[in-house]
Amino acid sequence: MNTVAYVTVDVFTSERFVGNPLAVIPDARGLSSEAMQKIAAEFCYSETTFVLPPENPEHTARVRIFTPTAEIPFAGHPNVGTAFVLGQQQVIFGKPTGDWLTFEEDAGLVEITLLRNGSDVAGASIRAPGKLTIGETIADELIAACVQIDPQSIRHATHAPVFASVGLPFAFAELDSLETLGKARPNAAIFAEAAARHKEDKTGFSLFLYVRSPENPWAIRGRMFAPLDNVTEDPATGSASAALGAYLTSLLPAQDAEVKIAIEQGVEMGRRSTIGVDVRKSAGTVNEVLLSGSSICVMRGEIRL
Repeated sequence: MNTVAYVTVDVFTSERFVGNPLAVIPDARGLSSEAMQKIAAEFCYSETTFVLPPENPEHTARVRIFTPTAEIPFAGHPNVGTAFVLGQQQVIFGKPTGDWLTFEEDAGLVEITLLRNGSDVAGASIRAPGKLTIGETIADELIAACVQIDPQSIRHATHAPVFASVGLPFAFAELDSLETLGKARPNAAIFAEAAARHKEDKTGFSLFLYVRSPENPWAIRGRMFAPLDNVTEDPATGSASAALGAYLTSLLPAQDAEVKIAIEQGVEMGRRSTIGVDVRKSAGTVNEVLLSGSSICVMRGEIRL
């Protein structure tokens, strides 16, 4: 019977059983796309990654990312977690493992730096592969109906609800308080209406709600809902955090800026995650977005095919 090895990790945490779980297939050679999708559906995590030899031998690996229902071009926590898993290996497809990795993905090349605690790999910092793109705005009433809150609790001081992306699009809306954020409950039927009205997100309608700390506007608490993609709520969404950090930095009046952002997510689920986002803006354009976080191994095993 054919088998394939897997590892699961919790990402954006250094504590097991919190953060965002991820399944990694460190050597997916021989698996068809159909088999990958079935395995991702079996794990039923927000994402599962499949690691293949790179097409360009100068790179580390080709990484394919699947949700339970579809393949996606990029996501944050799968890259951080996959880099952490591969960083434990002495070699990756015959090449010695260094501190810098390059993943080939549908969204482009993802450059990664391993983060160490002494000699041990503790996490990873990734550079978002895409430039910041800003999409259409979204009606307050639609956002509010999606998560069953009062439309008047949506803040417009910085921006109206809007789509933004650095590789994967999300709808973003700022709320007035942690109390409102805690009350959010997704309504899948309304999410379906939103997806039909706004087609920028090809996997449905992924909504990131957030609140900025009154003491520090770069300390953010967020929640992300994507019920149409089998993700009622995600405990940590790196690609959304990177896009939000890039977008908020782009709105600063200064032409040049370097911003460090701390995003806390998953608190309401009991899976607290901490996500670091570093953004650089030069001559009015966001030109670098780094996403960083810790990871910890949870399970190892094999899948029977």
